[in-house]
Amino acid sequence: MSAPREKTRYPGIYKRGTRYSFTYRDNRGRQRFGSAATLAEAKVAKSAMQADVARGEFRALSRVTFGEYAREWIGSYTGRTRHGVGPDTLADYRKALGLDDAGNPTRAGALAYFGPMRLTEIEPRHVREYAAQLASRPKQRGKGTLSPDTVRLALAPVKALLATAVEDGLIRANPTAGLRNLIPAPVVDLADDEDEDGDVKALREDELAALLARLPERWRLFHEFLAQTGLRIGEAIEVRHRDLDLGGQWLHVRRRFYRGRVAKPKGRKTRRVRLTEEMARSLWTQRKETRAHDDDLVFTADKGGRIDQSNLMSRVLKRAARDAGVGDWVGFHTFRHTCATMLFRRGWNAVQVQKFLGHSDPGFTLRRYIHLLDADLPAPNFGEFRTYERRNSSRRMSEPPWAAKLMA
Repeated sequence: MSAPREKTRYPGIYKRGTRYSFTYRDNRGRQRFGSAATLAEAKVAKSAMQADVARGEFRALSRVTFGEYAREWIGSYTGRTRHGVGPDTLADYRKALGLDDAGNPTRAGALAYFGPMRLTEIEPRHVREYAAQLASRPKQRGKGTLSPDTVRLALAPVKALLATAVEDGLIRANPTAGLRNLIPAPVVDLADDEDEDGDVKALREDELAALLARLPERWRLFHEFLAQTGLRIGEAIEVRHRDLDLGGQWLHVRRRFYRGRVAKPKGRKTRRVRLTEEMARSLWTQRKETRAHDDDLVFTADKGGRIDQSNLMSRVLKRAARDAGVGDWVGFHTFRHTCATMLFRRGWNAVQVQKFLGHSDPGFTLRRYIHLLDADLPAPNFGEFRTYERRNSSRRMSEPPWAAKLMA
């Protein structure tokens, strides 16, 4: 049984248990009810409703729950930019919301928190609580909690869904709009040798050289290729000989192998990556020895098929990293981080590294790697910069300056 309404000294506003309710007339003259946590909030909300009715901007509040809307939304979402949204992103959104491939709830993700709540009941504090809950979850593998990037990606579909709900007239304002610092800064334990961003760790040049030396000769060129090009593992294992212009020393990154199928690179952005002369020669020699055709994969498994990432990681890379004394933390993405930090240390700017790696914007690239470089950044010498830039602008973009030394 609900609590009785008690009159207050303000007409149309009542105290009901620990909350307050208020009445108003909509644009058709029908009486409607609203509620608020405090008397002050009830007064503001009642005035806002009356003002909306007077301006002709009134919209009836929806009774649709987050869970109901999520299943409808994911089936029709086409993105919020002119680039649209790819199937891989939709799959990630579906998982983050807590829906399976058929759109059924899985008792996980955002639906486990917001599911039964009406869209109109979701407030900024709820979003903050959910973000804090995500940030405190332990990783599925390894120690520590989820990284800030993982939390950010889990919040992305929630923000997009609520933004669409505003456009659909189901809620008046997006409760995630304007929220800042949703993701707590990770705690850094220097004794564990962890970086400020839990995911970004790069090899020093001596560590990279030691690791490459410990790899079986069969796999050394593949890992050198990862370190020099900065390709994602899914992009690297899908490179075909027709993607290589060895005479011009170019690699065209057109595809990746992801979740069991071939698709465009992440973000659906293709790019060109410059190869060093030594790498181009090594790839040419390999093609001659294997008598490969244009459509053949450049790097293959022992029996000639596509590389199994998990198998190569456990049987080859992890073992070599331990033998080299580097540690078990090394993965395929480590070579991408290593490539980026080496380019920065050799004088490349954020725009150049962004284009080389295929990131969406240089700001992301700089934020991701700058904490690894603070101790290495040289003092600026603006007097020499312009002369050097004019003389070397094309060469700096075309040939990673660290590669020749590494391959010597």
